[in-house]
Amino acid sequence: MRIGEEQDRRAREQQILARLPAAVDELSAELSACLKEFTTAFGTDAARLDRNNTTLTVTSGTVSVDVVTDPALPGVHVLRDGTTPLAVRIGMLPGNRLFYFDVAADQYLSMEELTRRILDRVLFPKLRD
Repeated sequence: MRIGEEQDRRAREQQILARLPAAVDELSAELSACLKEFTTAFGTDAARLDRNNTTLTVTSGTVSVDVVTDPALPGVHVLRDGTTPLAVRIGMLPGNRLFYFDVAADQYLSMEELTRRILDRVLFPKLRD
């Protein structure tokens, strides 16, 4: 019985790791859509999104936030100097859907909430976390 449980756990882990790059693609698309609205309101130079393999960097003025993939989590870390890193575990739901889990807050996040937490750190740095 324990062997079967371990086999299932390892299979789920492999599924998540295989899905992680696509999850970053989805997050990138959502961030791009939000940044498009922001740059429409504040000008095309107001913010940008850059991608380097599995790292996303959102920059606005002199502030930037990195979203770094961490296969050991599995998920991403949202990093900005001077703030507490945000660790978000990514997992699989039935139907090949994803869930996002804020490790420190011990709560599930919607994609909208995840993008808000990322973009608030760079677009609105004077707001409290």
